[in-house]
Amino acid sequence: MAVFPIINLENINGDGRAKILEQIEDACQNWGFFELVNHGIPHKFLDTVEKMTRDHYKKSMEERFKETVLSKGLEAAQAEVNDMDWESTFFLRHLPESNISEMSDLDEEYKKIMKEFAKKLENLAEELLDLLCENLGLEKGYLKKAFYGSKGPTFGTKVSNYPPCPKPDLIKGLRAHTDAGGIILLFQDDKVSGLQLLKDGNWIDVPPMRHAIVVNLGDQLEVITNGRYKSVMHRVITQTSGTGRMSIASFYNPGSDAVIFPAPMLVEKDQAEEKEVYPKFVFEDYMKLYIGVKFQAKEPRFEAMKANANLGPMATA
Repeated sequence: MAVFPIINLENINGDGRAKILEQIEDACQNWGFFELVNHGIPHKFLDTVEKMTRDHYKKSMEERFKETVLSKGLEAAQAEVNDMDWESTFFLRHLPESNISEMSDLDEEYKKIMKEFAKKLENLAEELLDLLCENLGLEKGYLKKAFYGSKGPTFGTKVSNYPPCPKPDLIKGLRAHTDAGGIILLFQDDKVSGLQLLKDGNWIDVPPMRHAIVVNLGDQLEVITNGRYKSVMHRVITQTSGTGRMSIASFYNPGSDAVIFPAPMLVEKDQAEEKEVYPKFVFEDYMKLYIGVKFQAKEPRFEAMKANANLGPMATA
């Protein structure tokens, strides 16, 4: 059975670079997910982020979540629930403009820590994009530039808690989907599992590992690599007992007006082998479509963007 890829970045700038790049390439082509250790973010700092996130949930969100569950009658569900998820979340925007200072129910110390956390993850995301460029034979900075648009990339964090659920067979923590954007970096609970990805028709657990960062690829990287790398369906299953699962996912995405298209250098190779070419579109247009069909297969989204492009300028009128 295939083993989930865990990649140690410790020697990335030393004589282990070639082997690490090979592991990343294999993970991007065959999994769409991998887990990073020795990624450069101090363990003590991650412990602080985790503690403050759990404290914030207890103080500001737990009761609200219980009230929502009661008002929707979820605990009495008799059939599978397909229109909502068993999760308590809030969103932080970092780029192009931060909204952290406007988050009135976060205390000042937590705001400060989350700003610092975002900066560390932004740097790691850009480092990873350059490693992908190296593997793809693209010039350094190509992917960052592809995401840039007129105001730079979009970068934000979804902070989630998945409390114990009385009906885990009927209610998912988060329904199966691929991520619309670029590269996603997840700091997840190291004690409570729940994240699963779909590989070869089977749901496989993403192992909880202390201080690791889980990386997965979004739809835009599938387009830019013309399918060499794939975004992968994943979901969160709920647990009946315990303290619940914490998850902090940071999304490094293209700017809203970034024009996304397969890298010409990769397309030349694929056309020589008569492979299909992915569409060209504005990221914001893709997101408008994605919002309505997030929990459906990605292929019709790509087809819709291709059809839209074939209609020409009138299609967006």
